[in-house]
Amino acid sequence: MANQPTHREFTLDVVRQLQDAGYIAYWAGGCVRDVLLGREPKDYDVATNAHPDQVRELFGKRKTLEVGLSFGVVIVVGTKSAGNVEVATFRTEGDYHDGRRPSHVAFCTPEADAMRRDFTINGMFYDPVHQQIHDFVEGQRDLGNGLIRAIGNPGDRMREDKLRMLRGVRFTASLEFQLDEATAQAIRSMSSEIYVVSAERIAQELKKMLIDRHRANAMSLARELNLFQEILPEWKLGEPQYEDDWTNTLQALHLLDEPSFELAFAALVQAVHRHNTANGLEAEIVSAIVKRFRLSNREHDRIVWLVAQLPTVETLHQRQPSVWKRLMSHDGFAELVALARVVALAEEQPLDGVLFCEEMFKQLSPEQIAPALLLTGDDLIQLGLQSGPDFKRILEAVRDAQLNGEISTADEARQLALKL
Repeated sequence: MANQPTHREFTLDVVRQLQDAGYIAYWAGGCVRDVLLGREPKDYDVATNAHPDQVRELFGKRKTLEVGLSFGVVIVVGTKSAGNVEVATFRTEGDYHDGRRPSHVAFCTPEADAMRRDFTINGMFYDPVHQQIHDFVEGQRDLGNGLIRAIGNPGDRMREDKLRMLRGVRFTASLEFQLDEATAQAIRSMSSEIYVVSAERIAQELKKMLIDRHRANAMSLARELNLFQEILPEWKLGEPQYEDDWTNTLQALHLLDEPSFELAFAALVQAVHRHNTANGLEAEIVSAIVKRFRLSNREHDRIVWLVAQLPTVETLHQRQPSVWKRLMSHDGFAELVALARVVALAEEQPLDGVLFCEEMFKQLSPEQIAPALLLTGDDLIQLGLQSGPDFKRILEAVRDAQLNGEISTADEARQLALKL
């Protein structure tokens, strides 16, 4: 079987076919930035002066998808290995009345298309066939200088799409660049307007920031630009009791090693939970935050569980085996220990509980942590007991005895149940 084309090869072929048909076609946006930085882009986007109907005619109706014709966007479908490629017609955009999307678009030249993009480092085009860069916004210069700068008037760019404020933070932190002062000032001046962006879009930017190794720098910059205070007001920054926690939280985020989003988010909000519970305030504050960002049920449950169980780890080495074995059997236990470790290190607290968990988890097999049940509800019925509220209490007591090593056979379990 012949080698299947990669995504890069497929997008190169799409550009070549467009050019052979007499159209202008380039790679566009973030993939150009990554190529110039020597990085492998995750996706390649194509920009062309071919109109959507011309793109569909060239590649065929069966191999193209209409996903954004009003914005001049067509998806060209590739093989499983090649993936799909988004082909967009060069366009200008009308006023953004809602701070999220333009009122209309009009097809235009590559130069005009570049001017409607967000930051100069994302506004370049690259011709992969002739290996030529087309830069109308001085993106190469800013890339070389390590600068994130809005194209044209920074205020206009931010007003067009308020999410660009968070994107500016993410690019600055993840690339280890500096943020242009005029761009930074534009973000500060309208940071309170981030609310017009949907919770889902804000959450997506947060995810990208928090799984990146520069997550602490991203959060710090977001605070400096007054964005963090807007999207997470539960962090009552400025109040003295929160400032030490803020420093420790940034350190904990920095210490995390390739965390999942859920783990990183738990590290970000665990101090808020601690403050609230210590002061007798809303204990479900983390759940409320997660729901506000409209995260999935799975993400919600994992984040809430990690934050709620975090204090348990500190004293786990002093508890009965039934307590820590039950916790160890949870599929989030490894992340819980990772969270407890970075929080303890950031706060310069003892690691006794963390070290105990790590050692036990290493020594014990899954069967030792969560052995097969010795007793079930059916067994209780066979013993002549009537189903009722006591069933759960008896079964949990028997399970605790088993996990503590006090009983090890089904007969011992039945005898204990009868006593109870």
